[in-house]
Amino acid sequence: MPYASHEEYFDTVSAGAGKLLRLIQSEVERVVPGAQRCIGYNMPAFRLRKIFFYFAAFKQHIGVYPPLRGDPTLIAELQDYRGPKGNLRFPLAKPLPLELIGRVASALAAEYHTK
Repeated sequence: MPYASHEEYFDTVSAGAGKLLRLIQSEVERVVPGAQRCIGYNMPAFRLRKIFFYFAAFKQHIGVYPPLRGDPTLIAELQDYRGPKGNLRFPLAKPLPLELIGRVASALAAEYHTK
């Protein structure tokens, strides 16, 4: 079923995952002024002219997409969270590194804004 809003998506996941998604949403809005909420690939997303950040809840983790490519220092910090294609996976069973996710959102916004 296609989602019309972030909130509609959040209502379909567990309460714990929904809380984490709301924290990520707030952090992205804090660090990327002007970012607009949208839905992309049926996931919550943010855009600045074009979509630069997607996030979603799964059984065991929160996923953040697309892979960061332009900041080698930040990419090195993310090594423990990177999947085989570079997408980020934050386990639900561990504390959410919200500040780190905010830095990813800021870097992705800059990366996609310059393309």
